Amino acid sequence: MIGKAAGVATRILPFVAVLFALVLGPVRAHAADPMPAQLDDGSFWKLIADLSEPNGEFQSENLLSNETDFPIVISTLKSTVPSGGVYLGVGPEQNFNYIAAIRPRMAIIIDIRRQNMLEHFLYKALFELSPNRSSFISRLFSRSSIPADELTSVSSAAELLDAYQDIAADQAAFIRNLHDVRKLLAETHHFVLTRDDLASIENMYAAFRDFGPAINYNSRGGGIGGRAFMPSYQELMTETDSNGREWSYLASEESYRAVRDLELRNLIVPITGDFGGPSAIRSVGKFLKDHGAVVSAFYTSNVEGYLFRGGDRQGNPNGGAARFYGNVTALPLNRSSTFIRWIPNGGGRSYGRSISLTPILSTIDDFKAGRFTSADLFPPRGNGFVRGFQGFINAAPVSGAERLRGALSRVWPIAFVLALVAVLFTGLLLWNRGR
Repeated sequence: MIGKAAGVATRILPFVAVLFALVLGPVRAHAADPMPAQLDDGSFWKLIADLSEPNGEFQSENLLSNETDFPIVISTLKSTVPSGGVYLGVGPEQNFNYIAAIRPRMAIIIDIRRQNMLEHFLYKALFELSPNRSSFISRLFSRSSIPADELTSVSSAAELLDAYQDIAADQAAFIRNLHDVRKLLAETHHFVLTRDDLASIENMYAAFRDFGPAINYNSRGGGIGGRAFMPSYQELMTETDSNGREWSYLASEESYRAVRDLELRNLIVPITGDFGGPSAIRSVGKFLKDHGAVVSAFYTSNVEGYLFRGGDRQGNPNGGAARFYGNVTALPLNRSSTFIRWIPNGGGRSYGRSISLTPILSTIDDFKAGRFTSADLFPPRGNGFVRGFQGFINAAPVSGAERLRGALSRVWPIAFVLALVAVLFTGLLLWNRGR
């Protein structure tokens, strides 16, 4: 009997090997290429080139945002979006606030303007050169440093920026800092920046020097809206939630270090791409899937509003909403993946808050089914809730049951193969015994 069993085992071993190769092969290949803990300079630059599309156009220079109500949703975002995912965003400094809150493993900033990518290079250099918030603010605005005994590591963003707001611009500091920025980017990191790129970085840096902490979205003109939509950098960084808590990336040394650490490891990756374009978002999706990563949050600002111009599905010069949501389907997503959306006061209606959090998967499903149109970008909003798509969607924390389902989804291939082998082996033994 033992001999028969051995013979049966010998015959089924090749089948078992094939089953393991078919079912577990992709799992092993996937696990062999995890998300990098950091990117070397060459890989960082190559990734930007591989993911980017050609430079596009936007209506304004947009050196900073005008979105003051981000603190309203930060607490909800921290409780609903797991840390360690991948953050996607658009635009300049507002991304740092969300990155500091949710602590992603990597951040990829996608903007139609190459200028935005270059501004992020400027920020990258300033973060790397500045070990703390005070030195960062001093460099960003080309101001003389505040003596260490006047500020502490627990000073609020309001205290820091109040201390710097009345200091005059220091031209010598600007020249020195600009030299350090160029040297770091071109000589230390060996990024291949053109003369035009370096001139653009200098031009943007000069704006922060000229206007200081009072710089706003419209400081150089070209913006739209009235004064209500033009908060200063100082105002943006010192906004609070309903409990009076600051949530900007300059609110604490801990938040600042969280962003700086990613910059030091080349893990905030700015690329040029159109949300409705042919390749940028889809290339990001392939890269993340190849590394077993999941998008935790996608900050879209008000870009969706532009993409709906010309009709929900007819498209427009920027690809249109249908192409955008089609691109998003190429991203690795789960039930906690969240859109962070900012539509100014619900498109002018009296709905109150401009910011909202929305599950990405339900957005895509509802758009495909025709339940989500441009009108749904302007619903009544509450803290952490979004109306639209069908009733109220609560961006709830991931439950224990969902975590268990996620764990089971990772081990089922192994369990399936083992169960199948057991059934085959038992069947062959019974068949041999019957003979």
